[in-house]
Amino acid sequence: MDAHLQAGIAIYNAGRFHAAHDAWEDRWLALDAGEDERFLHGLIQFTAAVHHATEHNWTGACGLAESAREYLADLPEDYRGVNVDEVREYLAVLGTDPESIERAPPLSLTHEGRQLVLDDLDFEASAVAAEVLAEEGDSDHATVECAVEYAREDVAAGNETSPFVTLVMDFVRDPNNRGIVLQRLTEHTERRAARDRDVDGLFEER
Repeated sequence: MDAHLQAGIAIYNAGRFHAAHDAWEDRWLALDAGEDERFLHGLIQFTAAVHHATEHNWTGACGLAESAREYLADLPEDYRGVNVDEVREYLAVLGTDPESIERAPPLSLTHEGRQLVLDDLDFEASAVAAEVLAEEGDSDHATVECAVEYAREDVAAGNETSPFVTLVMDFVRDPNNRGIVLQRLTEHTERRAARDRDVDGLFEER
């Protein structure tokens, strides 16, 4: 939960309002009814409301702001470390005056009192963010997904400084050079896949 939550917050704070919900959606869909389910559902609708407001879809923004407030209504003000009370207050304004988004930037999300940005994410949250950003069209999703899998294997094996770990985090943290990072990820992924094929071939019947 924490990795997905933090990844979505950082993506939202980077202005990727539509992409942010992808970090939370799978977790939300797997939850039974309860506080966590309402929390993620509310955050998803909050980011959707902000997205629609930035697209000048005032009707959509108002409707989503109202339903997001309903999902978040009974949660503690800092549920799971997030500034839920501020989100509710912001949604109340957005729901009645969606054009307010043109007069001031959207509310930032905080976690444990910090306004998380992509540079703040640890490896696991960065892995989630990398797949979300790639799926949103920044890069070849299949390559990034494979690189994340290799990076997780390396972390599990105790190799937390492997090129895959470093490059996955660079992919998230350095949007200006994302294309270059993807090229290096592609090269490393192709070499790793070829090595794995060579090893597997040793044990095949001849």
